[in-house]
Amino acid sequence: MIALTAAALFTPLSHVDQPMLLIEDGLVVECCSRAKRDTPGSCRIIDFGDAILVPGFLDIHIHGGGGCDVMDAAPDSLAGVEQQIARHGVTGFFPTTVTASVDATLAALERLADAIEQTPPRQEKNLLRARPLGIHLEGPFISHKRRGVHPEEYLLPPSVEMFERFWNAARGHIRMITLAPELPGALEVIASARNRNVCVSFGHTDATLEESRMAVDAGARHSTHTFNAMRPLLHRDPGILGDVLTDQRISADFIADGIHLDPSIVKMIVAAKGVEATVLITDATAATGMPDGNYKLGSLEIEVKNGRCLRDGTLAGSVLTMDRAVSNVMSFAGLDLQSAIRLATINPARVAGLDQRGSLAAGSAADVVVLSSAGEVRQVIIGGAGV
Repeated sequence: MIALTAAALFTPLSHVDQPMLLIEDGLVVECCSRAKRDTPGSCRIIDFGDAILVPGFLDIHIHGGGGCDVMDAAPDSLAGVEQQIARHGVTGFFPTTVTASVDATLAALERLADAIEQTPPRQEKNLLRARPLGIHLEGPFISHKRRGVHPEEYLLPPSVEMFERFWNAARGHIRMITLAPELPGALEVIASARNRNVCVSFGHTDATLEESRMAVDAGARHSTHTFNAMRPLLHRDPGILGDVLTDQRISADFIADGIHLDPSIVKMIVAAKGVEATVLITDATAATGMPDGNYKLGSLEIEVKNGRCLRDGTLAGSVLTMDRAVSNVMSFAGLDLQSAIRLATINPARVAGLDQRGSLAAGSAADVVVLSSAGEVRQVIIGGAGV
């Protein structure tokens, strides 16, 4: 058994001063105050001094990092992404597809399912790898008008039959799907996905307010990169954003890189939804952590310059890291560190139905990020490994 100690710990719903976190066999055994618990005699104690212990970050929307793309068939591509994001505090993630041909999508889903089902590899010091916990299917059931850079020739009308093909290829590991709820057939797909406990999210959509409300009644519960690739919010035609911002059944994620959204819009989303229903994502591409240049997003080539990922002048993902997103949301929305951590841990876990993730409580995965008081990542522990 290992006992981790530090100046403070965020569960993240509570704050523990002078904590002791007991870990054994990759799980949290107990989280308590050192003042209220004697250290078990058989424990190895690791003291992080003035640091803060928080749950491992979760990224439910990410396409790549470190020069690697999650849809790439190269054997080491996903491992490259996992190593890149682990350095920035992410311990679990949803590899996210981008619209491609049906055959390419099915092949990618099969490869990602293989990775999820693998016994987690032994974590080596300085080579920790975040764990894929499920698949986020972004497209092909999205709006032609709001498709962003998703290839138009591969967009498909929503159908339960096609969703079943994707579901079977992924062997049930699809945990999230982004679609446009206004498309014919979307409501049936939403109901089918919800029956499988898939988080159905609005995205790349031109839906009206009424179309959004019908989708929520059918089982949709989340909003993908809110404001981006969506029908604009107008004062007499609020559209889908009017529903996202006012219906408390809907949670909302967003990209807090200062490029996809003006900081004032980030502040507005958090104010409208509250810290309980907002989620940080990165939408990161293979270019994350890499110099300016050309990179792949699925089958697409994108250009990265001065922090912007572009294809033919249109934003195409980001180079945002989750630790930077946490720092940015503190600045943009005026959140304290504990609240900001919530948006990267327990909130995405709850949205995506990730049991035993996103918190530091008895029985949860021993995924821990060691932060400075300013929120800088000092060390990452995944499944108890990395100490």
